[in-house]
Amino acid sequence: MGSDSEKLTSSPLHQLDRNMSIDGPLPDGLQWHSPLEEPFHVAGFGWFPAERLYRRLPAVPDVPVRPEVDALANCTSGGQIRFRTDSRTVSVRVRLTSGSGMYHMPPTGECGMDAYIGGPGRWLHAGTASFKAGQDEYESSLFTCADAEERSFMLNMPLYQGVRELWIGLEPGAKVWGPEPYESSKRVILYGTSITQGGCASRPGMSYTNILSRHIHLEFINLGFSGNGRGEPELAMLASQISDPACFVIDYEANCGGTEEYRRTLPIFIETYREAHPDVPIILVSRIPHGAESFKPEIREGRLARLKFQSELVAKRNKAGDRHIVFVDGSNLLGDDPGEAMVDGVHPTDLGFQRIADGLLPVIRQAISR
Repeated sequence: MGSDSEKLTSSPLHQLDRNMSIDGPLPDGLQWHSPLEEPFHVAGFGWFPAERLYRRLPAVPDVPVRPEVDALANCTSGGQIRFRTDSRTVSVRVRLTSGSGMYHMPPTGECGMDAYIGGPGRWLHAGTASFKAGQDEYESSLFTCADAEERSFMLNMPLYQGVRELWIGLEPGAKVWGPEPYESSKRVILYGTSITQGGCASRPGMSYTNILSRHIHLEFINLGFSGNGRGEPELAMLASQISDPACFVIDYEANCGGTEEYRRTLPIFIETYREAHPDVPIILVSRIPHGAESFKPEIREGRLARLKFQSELVAKRNKAGDRHIVFVDGSNLLGDDPGEAMVDGVHPTDLGFQRIADGLLPVIRQAISR
């Protein structure tokens, strides 16, 4: 027979630490609500008012879109459900397009949901869905407390999977009200890559666009397309269809295809959006450094060449009369040692996303205050 220590080592972790176990059964008799119905408010999908879909592009775009982008548009990154309730418990029932399968991103970020309570300017994390890796359907409690009092909730939707169905479980008879109105109808729109989409945050609320949404009380629209943020003019056209833009953040250098391709696509992408919105603030962000730059100088040299190009392009547009475009040097967004804020030398951890949000927050606030 093995020793006690050997038996413990071979035991599943959830048997050793109850905090690592999946939630037990949900409370009996929950009343299930569709967030598609009032007074719940669905945010983060630019075409939702017309199509009522958890999708980041139109169901049938009126311009050509590559199949990869069309598929990634079904990922619900940036989607949020907002409401107020006096229920002492809030649960979710979720049916996904697929289960988790990423090696460097937790299922809780890829497929999960998390909850914040408190309201504008005072959001606090309240819970994260628990489920088995690979599940494409789950039920989970997000919040439980002893006191029945009115609370504001914001639920963040999965970053890297689509949602076929979503239901919110509350106590029977609990009251539900609409959320606090946004400061205005304007939206902050962000276009980019896997980093914009949220790879590889540990849970949805830690993507940098969702972090920013807790500090700026406006709707945020996430148009990050993992591995496929290539700056096609068609995507600028689609982004320009989103009404009431507060500002447009462009951060697709990491998927640009090289310096010469970036030189070709970026001016066209900016001009395409600018034709539709001549005065909307545009924030152009250069790529964060990769961890390999310390031992692969060619990677650093390419990034610095594109950084110089972006800075000069914005200066040129400013000189030509476009006073509503600014450049943000992404070199220091992750701090002095970028590798310590990354999962794999490319994608940020939660720490990295917090640093990116901290760096962009004052820039966005200044842009939307003009």
